[in-house]
Amino acid sequence: MHNPTIDQQLASAIGVESGNELREALQKIVHCLNQLAEEQVWWRPDETQNSIGNLMLHLCGNLRQWIVSGLGGEADERNRPQEFAERGPILKADLLGKLEAAVADSADVLLTLTATEWLRVRRIQGFEVTGLAAVFNTVPHFRGHTQEIIFRTRCLLGRQYEFSWKPSSPEQGAPE
Repeated sequence: MHNPTIDQQLASAIGVESGNELREALQKIVHCLNQLAEEQVWWRPDETQNSIGNLMLHLCGNLRQWIVSGLGGEADERNRPQEFAERGPILKADLLGKLEAAVADSADVLLTLTATEWLRVRRIQGFEVTGLAAVFNTVPHFRGHTQEIIFRTRCLLGRQYEFSWKPSSPEQGAPE
């Protein structure tokens, strides 16, 4: 039996939780940027690897293409090769502003999707995907690159890296 109220509650919950995941990952990136000097954001171990700046531009492009455009209907103006070709320097504050705007715009789109829109198939970056498939692709992609940014930050800072969270109870894993 079809229940439109439950359908919309589920659609809304998916949108809320997806937006929350993006915002939580963004806070981890902010935590890293706050510990880095401007030049460290554009450092790369070699020419085959991306800098944190490139990863941030890539995350902006991915969110805008898959969520803001693909699910929200805005024009797709992504230039994916440029995300990786950029060598900076673009200031941390400017990169962060772009990423914060992409996350906010994405979270706004996610809140508008109905059950029908979550299930509708559309073409994004050459792939035929439902709204659910698009978000199940995009949010883990964002989280994955967030972990890459954390790892790169830890490698750059070594023992000076400050963790954003530490266990405070045995249940969380703190020593007794």
